[in-house]
Amino acid sequence: MAQSMRGLNPPKTLKPNLQLHNHRLPPTHFFTHPKPISRNFPSISLSVMAVRNQHQPPLSLDTLVNSSRREELSDAIRASLPNCLSETNLQLTVPGLKSKTRGKVRDIYDSGDYLVLVTTDRQSAFDRILASIPFKGQVLNETSLWWFDKTRHITPNAVVLTPDENVTIAKKCSVFPVEFVVRGFVTGSTETSLWTVYNKGVRNYCGNALSEGLVKNQKLPQNILTPTTKAADHDVPVTPDEIIKSGLMSRDDYEEASRKALSLFEYGQRVAQEHGLILVDTKYEFGKGRDGSILLIDEIHTPDSSRYWIAHSYEERFQNGLEPENVDKEFLRLWFKDHCDPYKDKVLPDAPEELVCELAWRYIFLYETITKSEFKMPSTEEPMHDRISRKVAEALSSLK
Repeated sequence: MAQSMRGLNPPKTLKPNLQLHNHRLPPTHFFTHPKPISRNFPSISLSVMAVRNQHQPPLSLDTLVNSSRREELSDAIRASLPNCLSETNLQLTVPGLKSKTRGKVRDIYDSGDYLVLVTTDRQSAFDRILASIPFKGQVLNETSLWWFDKTRHITPNAVVLTPDENVTIAKKCSVFPVEFVVRGFVTGSTETSLWTVYNKGVRNYCGNALSEGLVKNQKLPQNILTPTTKAADHDVPVTPDEIIKSGLMSRDDYEEASRKALSLFEYGQRVAQEHGLILVDTKYEFGKGRDGSILLIDEIHTPDSSRYWIAHSYEERFQNGLEPENVDKEFLRLWFKDHCDPYKDKVLPDAPEELVCELAWRYIFLYETITKSEFKMPSTEEPMHDRISRKVAEALSSLK
């Protein structure tokens, strides 16, 4: 494949950032689920607690909702609402940056030899921007870096340098125009989610034969790969044969990337289990480096690219027809689906401030739960754009 100058996260159709209402943080009951509907399904053992320290209390939704850490961070989250990193223009402030590509979440700059990826606070879903979430960019960048480091035994990645909390400098590579979506459960609310298409009667999805009688949030017999092509304004599900026949990837490249994706997901599931979480589904992107090697790019196992549930309560809630306790952005997706048609409406309603603050906390909570390290608030002494510009300029100078 010819060398590509595309960024690691190709742009999609975007909408302007939204202004947020002034509401209070949600009460504890705000994120409770509907009353249970009894189900008589076989027990689904995840063997989660066997790998956890028996002297540690299991991770629960109460930990998320009533944590003292949440109270500790709430003022900082609210104070940061007007100062989110919604847009960058480093091409105007950093010498040597040749161009800017605006992705859903990342602003990507071409420095000649490298790509500079700035992870912003933009919140994307339904192929649109819904809001800006305080500290989100930093959480995503640092979560990805943690996972990139932990998965080097499975696949090399494109990371070269991380000069700032929100920035990764990466190797250039030819990006495969395919997203490798791996799923372990029948769930989701978007048009391409497995539960949505299954509920519409689809029984062969992206080359995977699905049995009759599956219900929402049920664990699949085995993890499956449901690739999509990265179209201009939305993702299109595709089969492996279609990917190869259309020339998007060679058979060898597709098979190698597929093996890497499934191995990464299995490893991510094991790590998540050790921390009281279920990694439900995720997406990976790959590119081919100048030496011909296939590299993991973009992001890995972040709250944006992945769905996480709380493991301790999953089985009981599933058996009783309750939605799993989740630690991801699904609640914000569902709010928009309840208040508009996020695929067709030209103008979307503003995301309530309490939901924005809740999602900011969940991003931080997930980062701290997985990495077992405390999220460090960025310094406010220097304006964020100035700080990023300075650090990127220094990093690029050091790479010459």
